[in-house]
Amino acid sequence: MGSVGENVRTVVVTGAGGRTGSLVVEKLKKLPEQFAVRALVRTEESKAKVGGNNVFVGDVTNAESLRAAFEGIDALVITSSAVPKMKPGFDPSKGGRPEFFYEENGYPEQVDWIGLKNQTEAAKAAGCKHIVLVGSMGGQNPNHMLNSLGNGKILIWKRKGEEYLSQAGVPYTIIRAGGLQDTQGGIREFVVGKDDSLLSTDTKAITRADVAELCVQALLHEESFNKAFDVASKPEGQGTPTTDFKSLFASVTATF
Repeated sequence: MGSVGENVRTVVVTGAGGRTGSLVVEKLKKLPEQFAVRALVRTEESKAKVGGNNVFVGDVTNAESLRAAFEGIDALVITSSAVPKMKPGFDPSKGGRPEFFYEENGYPEQVDWIGLKNQTEAAKAAGCKHIVLVGSMGGQNPNHMLNSLGNGKILIWKRKGEEYLSQAGVPYTIIRAGGLQDTQGGIREFVVGKDDSLLSTDTKAITRADVAELCVQALLHEESFNKAFDVASKPEGQGTPTTDFKSLFASVTATF
C-alpha cells in the first residue's frame, strides 16, 4: 500500500495545473485518510499556482523528468492533454473559421501518445497498481472535427495511447468524457456508453467537476478496473444525481 501509512495510497495526478487535473487534486486532498496526493505540472508558474506541498515539475514527453514524482506511487491519474490554441487575429465579424495551433513540444503525438507511454512505463517501474486516464469521446471517428484543429489528429493519438495503456498489464480505468463544462458538479445523473454512442444523443456533455469525481471514485472502487467507457450527464433537473459509483462501474461491461 501507500508509502505514508498502512491504509494510505500515494497518488500522482498529472496535468494537475489544468482545469480538470486541479479539481482531481482538490478532491483527493479532502480524503487524507485514504490518499497522499502528488501533483505534476509542466512549469514553475503552474507549481506556484497549484501551491501546497508535493507539487513536482516535469514534462510527460520527457520520461526522466517523471521519476521523482512517480517514485513509490500506488496509483496514477492522468489528466495531461495536448491543448489546441486559437491563432491570434481571428475576427468573427469577418466570417470564416479560426485557425488553431499547438505550442512547441505540445502536439498530441508528443503529449497524448509519447507522453502517455512515458507515464505508463514510469508507473509500472514504480510498482503502480492502478492507472486512471481521462480521455475523450470521438475516438471512433478519424474525421472528427477535433482532429483537424492544428492538424494535430488529437483524438487519433489519444485512442492510440488508450490502447497502449490497456495492454500495459496494470489495472486501468479509461474515462472517455463528453464535452467538458466548467459548471457545478454533483447535481446530475451520469450516462455511460461505448464506441461514441452518446455522441448521437442529446446527452454528450459533462462537467469537469463530475469527471474529477469519477477519477476519485474509480480509485475507490475495484469495479472500475480494466474498463473503458464513454460518460456524459443528463441535463440538470433530469434524472437523479449519481451517487452510487460502485453500481455505475459495475454496470460497465466494456474493456478497451
